[in-house]
Amino acid sequence: MKVLLFLLLLAQLCLSSLVPEREKDPEYWRRQAQETLRAALRLQRLNQNVAKNLILFLGDGMGVSTVTAARILKGQLQNRKGEESLLEMDQFPYVALGALRTPPGRDAHPKTYNTNAQVPDSAGTATAYLCGVKANEGTVGVRGKAVGIVTTTRVTHATPSAAYAHSANRDWYSDGEMPPDALEGGCRDIARQLVENIPDIEVILGGGRKYMFPKNASDVEYPQEDKHRGTRLDRRDLVRAWHDAKPPGKCVGPRRELLALNLSRIDFLLGLFEPGDMMYELDRDNETDPSLSEMVAVAIKMLQKNPRGFFLLVEG
Repeated sequence: MKVLLFLLLLAQLCLSSLVPEREKDPEYWRRQAQETLRAALRLQRLNQNVAKNLILFLGDGMGVSTVTAARILKGQLQNRKGEESLLEMDQFPYVALGALRTPPGRDAHPKTYNTNAQVPDSAGTATAYLCGVKANEGTVGVRGKAVGIVTTTRVTHATPSAAYAHSANRDWYSDGEMPPDALEGGCRDIARQLVENIPDIEVILGGGRKYMFPKNASDVEYPQEDKHRGTRLDRRDLVRAWHDAKPPGKCVGPRRELLALNLSRIDFLLGLFEPGDMMYELDRDNETDPSLSEMVAVAIKMLQKNPRGFFLLVEG
């Protein structure tokens, strides 16, 4: 067993050292993307109009096998065999799966692998599809554009954080999760970057309250549970900091507050409904936690007020 572990570690170290220098340059990935787009445009006439709004729905873990299982289950719940059933997304007018037609020898399949790992994690993959640049496993974010974020995980999790944060480690949710050398080197935790990096994110909805409050501060919903207490070593209240920086902004807690909002009176919205990740839909408390569809509906209504359009990242 020890020999096997040693060989696995050695293999990982070798893979890390084999990342070509060119792949460390963001421009390498951008040039590759532009070449792929030009090749696709030469093959057929495409609709080249500019979209006003863009919503990116990300089903974390929704690979082909998971989607197939969902399709079969849906059909069997309707007393059919299952395989012939159709999910809503199967009925979209345009559907594609991970491949573009390109000339022979051209590699244009959309891939979100990490530069130092074949099996990627959510941080590196989010960086790939939000930024167009491949990155190392566990690292997030190489861009700076305002977005609306809705997630059933914590808002500082790997996928949403790639939209606003830059971090060498996806697990640095607050400074309480960071090693001393990172803090001494001036690295900022992801929750702090959510508040400070891009001040004009109009909508932030999800979980992750405890990373916004001072260490050992009691949670408003679970005051007796130690695991839900605040984690911040700097003793900052980032929810208050966010609110103070946005006079026309609103922080909401339970589901009823979110659904009762008069959206015409606010320009910014922050909703943190659980200390960590939100509950799975089967376990969700209908009194305290909104559903993913409810959060998305509110987010779209908020973002539609911008005449120039919007970008919304939705993760489930």
